[in-house]
Amino acid sequence: MVKYFLGQSVLRSSWGQVFPAFWQRYPNPYRKHVLTEDIVHREVTSDQKLLSRRLLTKMNRMPRWAERLFPANVAHSVYVLEDSIVDPQNQTMTTFTWNINRARLTVVEERCVYRVISDNSGWTEIRREAWVSSSLFGVSRAVQEFALARFKSKVAKTVKDFEYILAKLQGEAPPKTLVDTAKEVKEKAKETALAAPEKAKDLASKAATKQQQQQFV
Repeated sequence: MVKYFLGQSVLRSSWGQVFPAFWQRYPNPYRKHVLTEDIVHREVTSDQKLLSRRLLTKMNRMPRWAERLFPANVAHSVYVLEDSIVDPQNQTMTTFTWNINRARLTVVEERCVYRVISDNSGWTEIRREAWVSSSLFGVSRAVQEFALARFKSKVAKTVKDFEYILAKLQGEAPPKTLVDTAKEVKEKAKETALAAPEKAKDLASKAATKQQQQQFV
């Protein structure tokens, strides 16, 4: 039985901004699991549509019990093909992705459609569908549930990674990630802790000076 997912996201940027941002999403602090990307084919059709195929290498570890079934390089990374069709006339972009290794364990197929929101031409909608299947005898359901849960967790970051790239392309300061914020808080706490003894020493010195002045009065 195939697991199915349907979801929608909204980007508060025009399709004309989202389309070029799509090709510049990596590297990205929200997509650190994407290791490499290569364009293996690209053409413009007679009706002015842009067709592309990319090969992506992603860090995507298997469940620990499944790692024993595959070589280390396969267990820790996955190769994904991505086909895309850009229709500038109708302002739509459709992408199809699927993994080309680990097919025995699980196959995740995804279809995304990027299009202008009908009642707000300045925003872009992403309609995402996914199909998760497994042919591993005896544990296929557990594998599908695991793969679907992981897929959903990564989908939740889609808007954030687009916002990051869109901000960079528009010359704005990209939104900070939780990791960056945590680092800043840690550094500030460290600076405060280091400054505390000096501050206490300074206060003690001022108090002693004030006491001496009072004795001479």
